[in-house]
Formats: sequence, C-alpha cells, structure tokens
Amino acid sequence: MAIIIDEFAAVLHANARDKGFWDDNNGTIFYLKQLAMVHSEVSEVLEAIRKEKGDDQVVEELADIIIRVLDLYAGLVRDGYTSISLEESLKNKAKINTERPKMHGVLA
Repeated sequence: MAIIIDEFAAVLHANARDKGFWDDNNGTIFYLKQLAMVHSEVSEVLEAIRKEKGDDQVVEELADIIIRVLDLYAGLVRDGYTSISLEESLKNKAKINTERPKMHGVLA
C-alpha cells in the first residue's frame, strides 16, 4: 500500500493538533519555532550517531524529523500559507537532482 505524502502529513498534523502542539499558533513566530524543533530532531540524530546509540535510535530520530516536517507542512496548508502539494514538489525536486552535475559544485 502506497502512502500519499500530503495525506499522511494531514494525518500526522491532526494528531499533533489533538495532542495540543498547535494550541499556541500565533503565525510566523510559531512556524519558526516549529522549524527550530526540526533542527532539534536533527541534533538528536547527530547525537545518536556520535554516541553510537544504535540503528534503532538513529532511525527513530530520523522518523521524528520527517514527522515534524510533515506536520509543519500540513499546518501551513491548513492555515492557508500554501496550497502546493509537497508530494509533487518532492517528485519535481528529485527529478531536478537527477539532472544536476556530480556534487553540484560542492567542493568539500
């Protein structure tokens, strides 16, 4: 069974709303806080790898990143900030990336 990203994001967002994570939504500052939480989850992956906590912990933290990103996306859609499909954007970006040169200019 395929998971449709935009629909999955809506399910994750509904759960986050039910659990009170969107109760203090005051617009831009709230969205920035949500982005900071994504960054926090990235740091948790870094620490799981650095401290060799095992693949279960690493993958769980990666899942947290994806959940937070999808929740934020669905919240932005719900609040009218965007109506663009994340799934379509991912497909388009993946296609663009296949056409880029090796390391696309990154030297290190």
